[in-house]
Formats: sequence, structure tokens, C-alpha cells
Amino acid sequence: MVNPRYVLELGTFTGYSALCIAEALQPGAELHTIEIDDESADSLIELFKNSPGGEKITLHVGDALEIIPELNYCWDMVYIDANKRHYCEYLDEILPRLKTGGFIIADNTLWGGKITEGARDAQSVGIARFNDLVANHPQLEVVILPLRDGLTLLRKTD
Repeated sequence: MVNPRYVLELGTFTGYSALCIAEALQPGAELHTIEIDDESADSLIELFKNSPGGEKITLHVGDALEIIPELNYCWDMVYIDANKRHYCEYLDEILPRLKTGGFIIADNTLWGGKITEGARDAQSVGIARFNDLVANHPQLEVVILPLRDGLTLLRKTD
């Protein structure tokens, strides 16, 4: 949709989505991915080093809310699949750093049906707050796709 040059991913986990995104990026594009679990860093670095598109990936290890302000980029696209409790805070950090017309893709926004069922666990509450925040956000166009756990596409309009 946007042929992004600078992409940010929050929540690397096994590296699967990072590799999928990186493979689709144009030559010279960059994917910065943030993972809080420092015990997976060595295996992720090795995985990226030995995978197609891996040379486009830079792994940052630590808390995304601390790392995002340190990255001096205007992002074309951001993929959020990290701690569900902090989706609203991630949006607050990302939005000023997202170019106009840029996209945010937020994963798990229906959380296996828990959101529509009114679940009250911390992760469900965090996602519900995020969904409420973006529903009428003045800077965003929003579409929730009911695929698997829910995928929300957000486009920054100004």
C-alpha cells in the first residue's frame, strides 16, 4: 500500500513477522524491530543474519516505550504486536513520528473474541482502550479486519 522505506515493529517474538515484512521491502529500506525479551536476542540476530531480507532488519532489545523516542526516524509504517496493555501508550509515542499518509497495523485487536465479549483481564482492557481511542481519533482513518484475533489498519491523515 505504501512501499515503506522506514518500518518499525513492536514485538519481535520469534522474528516471523519481521522476516515477512523485510522480504517485501524495497532495496535500501529498513525495518527496526523492538523486543523486550533479552534472552531471545542472540537467536533472533542469528535468524536474521541467515534469512532472506534479514540484512534490512535492526533488532533493538528493551522496552519499546523507552526505545521509540531514541530512534530518529519518520516512520512510513508501524506494526504493533507487543504488550497489549500498552497499545495506547505505543500510539502516543508513534503518532508524532509517523509520516502523514503512513500506516499503523495493530495486531490482536479483537483478542480472540474477548473484546466483543467484554473480558476484563489487563490485556483485554488495554486493547479495548486502544480500540476506543482510535475509533474517533482526529488524525486517523481506521478499519478493523476481523481476521483471526483482529487486525486494525490505521492511516495517519495529518
